Amino acid sequence: MATGSVPTTGPRRWSRPGRLSLRAKLTGSMVLLLTFVCLVIGVASEIALRSFLTGQIDDQLSAASARANDFANRPPEDGRGPNPLNAPGQASGTLSVRYSGDRVLYAGVLTVQGLPQGLSAEQEAGLFSIPADRPPMTMTLGGLGDYRVQAVSIPGGVVVTGLPLGAMQDTLATVGWILFGVAAAGVTGAGFLGAFAVRRTLRPLDRVAATAGRVSAMRLDRGQVALSVRVPEIDTDPRTEVGQVGSALNLMLGHIAQALEARHASETRVRRFVADASHELRTPLAAIRGYAELAGRGSALVPPEVAHSMSRIQSEAARMTTLVEDLLLLARLDAGRPLEAGQVDLARLAADAVGDAHVAGPDHHWELRLPNEPVLVSGDVQRLHQALANLLSNARTHTPPGTTVVTALSRSHTGAAVLTVTDDGPGIAPELLPNVFERFARGDSSRSRAAGSTGLGMAITSAIVVAHHGSIEVHSRPGHTEFAVQLPVIGSSQRVHRFGTTPPQVGIRP
Repeated sequence: MATGSVPTTGPRRWSRPGRLSLRAKLTGSMVLLLTFVCLVIGVASEIALRSFLTGQIDDQLSAASARANDFANRPPEDGRGPNPLNAPGQASGTLSVRYSGDRVLYAGVLTVQGLPQGLSAEQEAGLFSIPADRPPMTMTLGGLGDYRVQAVSIPGGVVVTGLPLGAMQDTLATVGWILFGVAAAGVTGAGFLGAFAVRRTLRPLDRVAATAGRVSAMRLDRGQVALSVRVPEIDTDPRTEVGQVGSALNLMLGHIAQALEARHASETRVRRFVADASHELRTPLAAIRGYAELAGRGSALVPPEVAHSMSRIQSEAARMTTLVEDLLLLARLDAGRPLEAGQVDLARLAADAVGDAHVAGPDHHWELRLPNEPVLVSGDVQRLHQALANLLSNARTHTPPGTTVVTALSRSHTGAAVLTVTDDGPGIAPELLPNVFERFARGDSSRSRAAGSTGLGMAITSAIVVAHHGSIEVHSRPGHTEFAVQLPVIGSSQRVHRFGTTPPQVGIRP
């Protein structure tokens, strides 16, 4: 039997797993842009500050070098000339080296106390490589750190003067951390404020999306649809992008509403025509059947060919009458005509229907599973019996002999009555499942058509269930096909009434 799940409609999320929302993208883009700007500003500030501080140190170095050179040009005191470190005005940390050729005359650095401190051989060797009379340069002296140094030629040798860069580097590091902290706080605050601003800015788009979501949740495939949902007027301002989208959506919804109204009017005319035609066909068909039966009584007086033709006329007239009655029933259900409302015992109804199916299909195995408690619903017992009979007939017609068909009655977790018809036949091809309850829907060639049908059985069953405020679903795979009907039950406070006794269940295994 054909099966699958009945398609359902409902609002869908616009975003896919792993994708970011527009709000998150805008906020993230703003934070990234602000981070990049802060990074550029921080790097540019550090570079500019380093250049400025280096310029200041170079000015100080020029002054210190001039003092050292002037002092070194004084008359010699001990044959080596004056020590540049003794030049007045030199700051602590100032480095001075005086050498002549490859001989170091004086070398040292002023301590915090203003006393000269000697240099190691490695440090002195590094200072020998400084070219004389060139712009200041930066070099690293082991144990002393980075220095800005300059070598100047004087009579009798070269004087190298240097100033430490430790203070400048500490300043740059401090300013860098300050800039980083301020930038981090600013980016974080801007991220929260930006998220709030983006959320507030996108509220009109959220309202437009909510309108589209409400429309997507509506059943538009059948019946009369009152498509009155529209985007609020405040969100249809053509001067804004969101307003343009909202205005276009309202225009589209208007066109869809007109199309749905035209479709419903066309369907109404077709259904009215089918109902009228079916009603009018009942009288001539009854006459044809009557005359065919009357003629069949004298079959012994006519040639065999005529007798066979009359029997075929009678058979096809009966088949056509069934088709007309089915069409007329569907037309009445489509028109919403009220059904008889009475108390129906689904257990008794299932027992009767399965008993009839056993008689009609003795080559199938029929099983009936009923609860211990009665299951009562409100509805038309004749129509509900017809719906269940159609399901059983469908199982019998479209499955091979020997198939087991199980009819079960139970209650769902919500308290609704659940009536299922399950078989272990070949099932229905997946591409046919969405059309199981359509009118004139037929299975493929793999499902037997030996008994024949109008193709309206499942459509009538679905219409009857819906008319009783219930639902019907079908699930199928090879070896398992299940039709499940859910109906609202009568409240437990209502009186339970049994309609006679249950008939014998010949060949039915409970």
